[in-house]
Amino acid sequence: MGSVTIQQRNELGEGKIGEDGFKVFGGQLKKDFLFAPGWRNINHGSFGSIPRAIQDKMRHYQDTIEARPDFVIRYEHGKLNDESREAVATIVNAPAETITFVNNATEGVNTVFKNIKWNKDGKDVAFYFTTVYDACGKTIDFLYDFHGEGKFISREIKILYPIEDEDILQRFRDAVKQVEAEGNRAKICIFDTVSSNPGLVFPWEAMTKVCRELGVLSLVDGAQGIGMVRLNLSEADPDFFVSNCHKWLFVPRGCAVFYVPVRNQHLLPSTLSTSHGYIPETGTRSTPPDIYGSKSFFINNFQWAGTKDYSANYCVKDAVAYRKKVLGGEERILNYLWDLNKKGSKLIAEILGTEVLENSKGTLTNCAMANIALPVWKGEKGPEAKETDVVVPVEDMSLAVAWLMRTLADEYKTIVPMFLMGNRLWFRTSAQVYLDLADYEYLAESLREMCERVRKVTGWA
Repeated sequence: MGSVTIQQRNELGEGKIGEDGFKVFGGQLKKDFLFAPGWRNINHGSFGSIPRAIQDKMRHYQDTIEARPDFVIRYEHGKLNDESREAVATIVNAPAETITFVNNATEGVNTVFKNIKWNKDGKDVAFYFTTVYDACGKTIDFLYDFHGEGKFISREIKILYPIEDEDILQRFRDAVKQVEAEGNRAKICIFDTVSSNPGLVFPWEAMTKVCRELGVLSLVDGAQGIGMVRLNLSEADPDFFVSNCHKWLFVPRGCAVFYVPVRNQHLLPSTLSTSHGYIPETGTRSTPPDIYGSKSFFINNFQWAGTKDYSANYCVKDAVAYRKKVLGGEERILNYLWDLNKKGSKLIAEILGTEVLENSKGTLTNCAMANIALPVWKGEKGPEAKETDVVVPVEDMSLAVAWLMRTLADEYKTIVPMFLMGNRLWFRTSAQVYLDLADYEYLAESLREMCERVRKVTGWA
């Protein structure tokens, strides 16, 4: 399956414009994106996708750099970067002086953890939840391995969905109380805005408040955040926050917004890849003068972290403008995403005869992602299973998941992440402006057919 050729692009035309002057959301808007013919991108949450208009902007910046590499990189980069910082600050509702960019959310998380100074007595504790993104969890694992036994403590707070927000907050309070009773210190806690697997809303604003109350640094992994949930960082006031612009904001891959309030900027003396902006404590190496104007150490340090393609950063302001002028603004987009997410996931569950993962207040799906159970079980059926559900032997489950995902991509031209919770198989969907209920129905029918194939071909039942 190849990409869209120039000829196909011309034949596709563009998405419709409604009476309000903005693009009409739904399946026909796929024309404005770069998808191969027939591909249904129901997993926007993993890697994102950009409109053709933003690809044009990215190529413009790349061409501009290649025309005069030294001039643009030395004298224009800072200005272009600043324009995007200022634009994205309006989306996350934060002062521009608290905003910079890193390559992705995992890099932002690493930047915080690898700059924090841990007390030499080894009593500082880093907290994380069961749903932590694996790459971020491994950052904590690395710190434990690096510092060694007795010099660094990490503590997992176990949660199993469905669970109420209040219960999550209480488990954190209890965990902090426990480590303090042990004679240790609660140093920092990492948690999501919307977790990855399962993909659902985490009570990050309330968690930030509890962290502040208990004197714990809050590190918010908002990889799934900007462009799919409402953000007001000035009000929430986390200690550190990072969110991938390339997932939901329609920015090319390799760009994440990194928010650090002024009070904490001194805690991050180095970018992850230490570069020219670092100021050595020895003072033996000079720092290049700020040729872009009078900026803080924080902004000057992070705006240049070595030679790379910064065109994705420059596109942030264009993506913000595109979402406002072409798509009708953040509220119009979010209202469509949330509504489609709830209706689409419910439709799939009805077709499959399963359920959507949700809590009693319905807050878990207040975003653009949902989790739906497949009629597939590992080892044995649960009490809520139906007679027609499939049971896969424990030793074959990994193979079954790999086959389901690859076959879905190869034969049905779509894909969704699949994961186990307990002994039941679930999958995650992502709503987007170029999707509608027809796409969800297509996915449901495809999965139902595939589950039946699993039963017939393997004899699992």
